[in-house]
Amino acid sequence: MNLFLLVVALGIAGASPLEDDKVCQPHSRPWQVYLHGGGASCSGALIDEWWIVTSFDCAPTSHSTIASLGEHDVNVAEGTEQHIHVADVIRHSPYRSPLHSLTMVRLAEPARFTQDVQPIPLPSRCPQPGDTCYVSGWGSTIPNQYEPPQHLKCITVPVVDDLTCMNTFPEFVYWSLGMVCAGQANTDNCMNNGGSVMVCNGQLQGVQWLRHGCRDPADPSVYTKLCKYNDWINDVMGRYAPTLPTETTPGMMT
Repeated sequence: MNLFLLVVALGIAGASPLEDDKVCQPHSRPWQVYLHGGGASCSGALIDEWWIVTSFDCAPTSHSTIASLGEHDVNVAEGTEQHIHVADVIRHSPYRSPLHSLTMVRLAEPARFTQDVQPIPLPSRCPQPGDTCYVSGWGSTIPNQYEPPQHLKCITVPVVDDLTCMNTFPEFVYWSLGMVCAGQANTDNCMNNGGSVMVCNGQLQGVQWLRHGCRDPADPSVYTKLCKYNDWINDVMGRYAPTLPTETTPGMMT
């Protein structure tokens, strides 16, 4: 009988959400953005008061999508949030190319920087194999398991070399110089959330492209190698800068 109770107890423990221990310390990722509405439910990274970086498949619909900043539990109003509509969405071209996965999102109004809402710097160098990086997003961290978004999750992953990554690709997936891979067997290697953010040494180094680690935990997941896109990102921010109202100096009206 005691053995039976032990088995039942272990079964109940196993039925508990195993990913709970992957919940981030609340508001420890002040650059993390939750994009939702208009068909979107994914992540991005705030890089300045107007702009968010995310993946191609997370590209939201302008005006009908909301960017929520300062979030941790997306189902609870915590008093730290800023909810701002999306004004512009610029995908890296050529569209639907297997060689790129990157989208820039401009906010309809600037974010207010607070303790819980801060931008993340763009990379000053490319990540190297062996670098330890941190991935955050909303969703399951258990392979092959769906979980609706609630708490922001965090996992730690090592960057792996390109050849190791390529050798895990299915036949229909092609390697691109715009890719970087992270995660391996015996590490927390799954973040089931489009546009999940990868930060290495305090810099934005990737947004999730392909969730291979959620299919097979021995395979690294693929991220957009943002160090290759600094020029494009800065060009977009310049060309699509918001048009601000011109201030009128008192006494100059005619």
